[in-house]
Amino acid sequence: MQTTERREADPLHPLPGSIQLRPFEPGDAAAFRELNEAWIGKYFAIEEKDSEVLNDPFNYILKPGGHILMAVQAGSPIGCCALLAMGDGCYEVAKMCVSEGLRGQGTGRRLLNYVVEYARSIGARRLYLETNTKLANAIHLYEAVGFQHLPPERIQPSPYARANVYMEMSLT
Repeated sequence: MQTTERREADPLHPLPGSIQLRPFEPGDAAAFRELNEAWIGKYFAIEEKDSEVLNDPFNYILKPGGHILMAVQAGSPIGCCALLAMGDGCYEVAKMCVSEGLRGQGTGRRLLNYVVEYARSIGARRLYLETNTKLANAIHLYEAVGFQHLPPERIQPSPYARANVYMEMSLT
């Protein structure tokens, strides 16, 4: 008789399929803020617009028609991404992050693919995002999933001083 050894989930080395991707739920606001403050604070200064959105995601993201999506492992949020309503079926992909100790394991790709499919399911026509050249791994991921760089003449002013890369993806 053979026995199968069962490995327990390790947050630094998750078992395949052990990460749940789901919409924002009551109680997720603190994790959404903490996850984002950690990565923004590591690479940039937290700007006034960051503080507004992160301290009140209900009024700045959800109430105006946006969405927040979460990656959860063993009941703990480990990643997130927001879809900010821009009008006319367009959404900005914003505040996407994965806990630092879990990066490089495909969680960000799974989360971004989930965000794109979720956007399609709600009838989004186009996704837009702003990032920074310092975040080369993120830019590579966005390109790999199908985002394309905007030409300079289509770039609109950003509320974020750190934004210097602008991308979009058509969903139609």
